[in-house]
Amino acid sequence: MPVVSNTSPLLNLAIIDRLYLLRQQFGQIQIPTAVLTELRVEEPLPGAASLKEAIEAGWLRVENVTDMGLVQLLRQNLDVGEAETIVLSRQLKADWTLLDEKEGRKIARSLGLKVTGILGILLRTWRAGELSSVREVTDELRLLANFRIAPTLLAQILQETGEA
Repeated sequence: MPVVSNTSPLLNLAIIDRLYLLRQQFGQIQIPTAVLTELRVEEPLPGAASLKEAIEAGWLRVENVTDMGLVQLLRQNLDVGEAETIVLSRQLKADWTLLDEKEGRKIARSLGLKVTGILGILLRTWRAGELSSVREVTDELRLLANFRIAPTLLAQILQETGEA
């Protein structure tokens, strides 16, 4: 079950000390080299130590993208991390592509990829009974990681979890 992630889901969950949610749900996660560069795991930044540990433990794995032509084409609308994430997902025939950015999600879906992001991951964890409060985690994301969530989307999610 290949899963490929862009920077945002990894970094934001690492910043709030909940990177384990990804391993719990997906086991192993692949990232392209551009995402590794964006994560800046060698720098003393929030979340960097957790990400480095995940790479060293082997459940977060770096893979090379082979179709650089498609990456360049996608770079017209996306940053390099998003473009490489989408191309690697196609290359590995990923079951899931983890993306939070709206334009990246739209393009990934247009290419037939199955996409989720942090909020989808939180909902899946909550539905599985492994997370007691989605509100608590979204508050942490907004306060500690400066993660932006559209108010209507947040209201919809909190309505579903009974935390509205």
